[in-house]
Amino acid sequence: MPINVADGLPAKKILHAERIFALEDEVARNQQIRPIKVVILNLMPTKVETETQLLRLISKSPLQVDCDFMRVSSHESKNVSADHLIKFYDTFQNLSAQNYDGLIITGAPVEHLPFESVDYWDEFCQIIDWSQDHVFSTMSLCWGALGALFHLYGIRKRDLPSKLFGVFPQRLCDEYCFLTNGFDEVHNMPHSRHAAIETADLALHPELQVLSEGFATGPALIATRDFHEVYVTGHFEYGRDTLANEFWRDFHRGMPIKVPHNYFPDDNPEQAPIFTWRAHANLLYRNWLNWVYQMTPYKLEDIPAEIAHLRSEIAQDHEVQKF
Repeated sequence: MPINVADGLPAKKILHAERIFALEDEVARNQQIRPIKVVILNLMPTKVETETQLLRLISKSPLQVDCDFMRVSSHESKNVSADHLIKFYDTFQNLSAQNYDGLIITGAPVEHLPFESVDYWDEFCQIIDWSQDHVFSTMSLCWGALGALFHLYGIRKRDLPSKLFGVFPQRLCDEYCFLTNGFDEVHNMPHSRHAAIETADLALHPELQVLSEGFATGPALIATRDFHEVYVTGHFEYGRDTLANEFWRDFHRGMPIKVPHNYFPDDNPEQAPIFTWRAHANLLYRNWLNWVYQMTPYKLEDIPAEIAHLRSEIAQDHEVQKF
């Protein structure tokens, strides 16, 4: 898939080296199609790594995607240069007047904190509220998913006794859902978090559906009935070595850390990990982008009206089923 991102973005050079097609701005402007417009709210401290991971997955679709990067202004990033943020990122305040076909909200290493204690929580909630009318479909990842579910539905996270860390099997709940089209009945997903949500709490909200879940992880893929919101409680975007890097980082810091579950051969961290989730990660992002492309209006200014129309249809369908 051709992706259109700013020239000079470090991820672009990496993707070119991997033979992933990234359009130059002039070529993209001359194509006679409208690209899907996606904005990525990157809350991870490792900005460049996360950019590369997400763009790598977005690139697996045959569609042209125009990507913007959003940052919160209420938090100072310490692991990336100010020049990188100024050159490639914009604040929510500057982007809020636009409409987008898709929004991706990353995780953040703050799930051990109460939501209200996160310094950018208020701004995060503003972005979630804005997305309800200005973004055709939002995919929230890990802490981003937990935070959005709490803000929109009051679903509280449960602190885990120890870090959920490794690659875990998830069983498919609906084999006919377009979002998981092509998935095996069981798929793997990396997880790295200190909190979880309960299936029973989700069941109190009929507008939400669980698409896959695991015994150890709980719900893994969740979506609203109109797919305006998609929640991924794990990290499909992780590369082969991401969990290994997390393990060795904490190990060398002397922090309590277990070997990631079902990741290293024979649980030996000296061996290269096995990449067992790549195909399903590619499928999820390809399916999501394809659905957005098929459903979103051609004119970006028509997105709020189309969202309202879909909500109305879902509400009417739900009333008919209740009757």
